[in-house]
Amino acid sequence: MRHLACLLLTALTIAPAAAQPAPPPPDPAGTLSLTFENDFFGGGSDRYYTNGFLLSWRSPSVGLPGPFSSMDQELDRLLGPGQVRWGLSLGQNIYTPEETQRRVPDPRDRPYAGYLYGAATVAHTAARTQTLAELQLGVVGPSALGRFVQNNYHDLIGVARAEGWEYQLKDEFAATLLLERRWRVPLGQIGGIEAEAIPAVTAAAGNVATYAAAGALFRIGDGLDADWGPVRIRPALAGSGAYQPRQEFGWYAFVGLEGRAVARDIFLDGNTWRDSPSVDRRAFVGDIQAGVAVMWRGVRLAYTQVVRSEEFYGQRGVQSFGSVSASVRF
Repeated sequence: MRHLACLLLTALTIAPAAAQPAPPPPDPAGTLSLTFENDFFGGGSDRYYTNGFLLSWRSPSVGLPGPFSSMDQELDRLLGPGQVRWGLSLGQNIYTPEETQRRVPDPRDRPYAGYLYGAATVAHTAARTQTLAELQLGVVGPSALGRFVQNNYHDLIGVARAEGWEYQLKDEFAATLLLERRWRVPLGQIGGIEAEAIPAVTAAAGNVATYAAAGALFRIGDGLDADWGPVRIRPALAGSGAYQPRQEFGWYAFVGLEGRAVARDIFLDGNTWRDSPSVDRRAFVGDIQAGVAVMWRGVRLAYTQVVRSEEFYGQRGVQSFGSVSASVRF
């Protein structure tokens, strides 16, 4: 009996270490991604979250600058063996009410707002986990150029201008700190087709957005270990800016769910320290998304269709929009 107990203890001690997969190999390439989101892909409603743009860069995981090299060693000690990447992003989001032809917007409708920001990101990726920290700094208000971008683009494509931008949120310095943790959970393989789940939890705090989120992405395809899902503009199941293919061609289809408990949303609650338009924000918001991604010779293309639940009381139905993302490794 004692001998059997010793064998069992030995198995429990050794088996997890033996079963633990290796972390991603060193990667000398960085990734440049361009993401565009618009409600044109959801029926052309031109309302609420109407447009988003994100240009992002993720570094190689080797040859890190001094501070990131030291961080790499410390994160390996805290989180286990893995790779560290740093990143920079530039983005703009545009929000409008439903009735954009009113010169004086309905005070019960979502306010006009633009958000222009830069972000710095550090991510630690192990075999089955990814931990990410991101700091966004920017501006909300006229200086974010929401009116300029939307109305000039509408002029270009021959669509009527939005008339109520004079009532947009006022200029305000914007800061948000975001922390996220993801897990890779293999679900099996049949005939070369892999399946996995990627649960994720996120916490964000700042004068732009304060929320806690939980969700999961479910994927089937070939070459899933190349990334953690396609790039998205937050708040969202945001995937990974970097991707590291292990084969020439890969693909996957996916569905995802995320729920957010929202304590602050400046685009609904209005300016922090000044009077501005605002609406009665809902405390819980959910997203459903589905799409497909293709990776070939260092290029990743992805499309995501998103349905978002009502974000404020008085909103007339859910919102649907699409996200197109293109990434290149070099």
